[in-house]
Amino acid sequence: MSEESDPVFRLAYVPGVTPAKWMRVWTERMPDVPIELVPVESMSGAACIRDGLADVALLRLPLERDGLSVINLYTEVSVVVVPKEHAIAAVDEVSVADLAEETVLHPLDDVLDWARPPGEDAFERPATTEDAISHVASEVGVLVTPQSLARLHHRKDVTYRPVVDAPQSQIGLVWLADGTTELIEDFVGIVRGRTANSSRGRHSEPEPKSPRRGERRGTQPKKQVGDKKPKSRRSGTGHPKNSGRPRKRR
Repeated sequence: MSEESDPVFRLAYVPGVTPAKWMRVWTERMPDVPIELVPVESMSGAACIRDGLADVALLRLPLERDGLSVINLYTEVSVVVVPKEHAIAAVDEVSVADLAEETVLHPLDDVLDWARPPGEDAFERPATTEDAISHVASEVGVLVTPQSLARLHHRKDVTYRPVVDAPQSQIGLVWLADGTTELIEDFVGIVRGRTANSSRGRHSEPEPKSPRRGERRGTQPKKQVGDKKPKSRRSGTGHPKNSGRPRKRR
């Protein structure tokens, strides 16, 4: 999207990602350019970027990177969602092996890259992670998912615990490599934690030059070797030099 034709900056994001902190900084630094959120599905890959629906996107990795610029931001903790009365609710964490005898739900929008999900297969795959958590509440099975999705679809009748050796989901910042604009560079700087006065920021102000040694606190620079002393107009006696000739009266 060109900055000239569309002053709105569009940020796409998948479920579970909370871009509020970056939006807040953007609004403070770029009050003249509104930022608009574009929710997208986790399984849609980078279609929102390739189709021009957003300038940048916070997406789950991995994805097809051809023609894209991608910055890995963070890796999420994977958790198992269980009914509140389940035995797993009494421990601090579990391993994949601890789920071997559980019915593990595998929703169609699962974002974890399993070679094979642990435990026993459910009768059918839930359509969404939200549906799977509803099945957990009904004690149909348990679900392994990123912690952010467990929080997003939280219910009072379920809880979750970390699974220490489960696959993990990564979140990345994505945009078209050949479509980088100044606004995109500004947003990348915000996500990376650069200050408003960063030398790479579009709105940065030049830093004042540091005074040279000897010029601080109003002092004069020290004389360097080879500096010539100014010629004195007076002799060592303090009287004007006389050429020996008498002065003429006017």
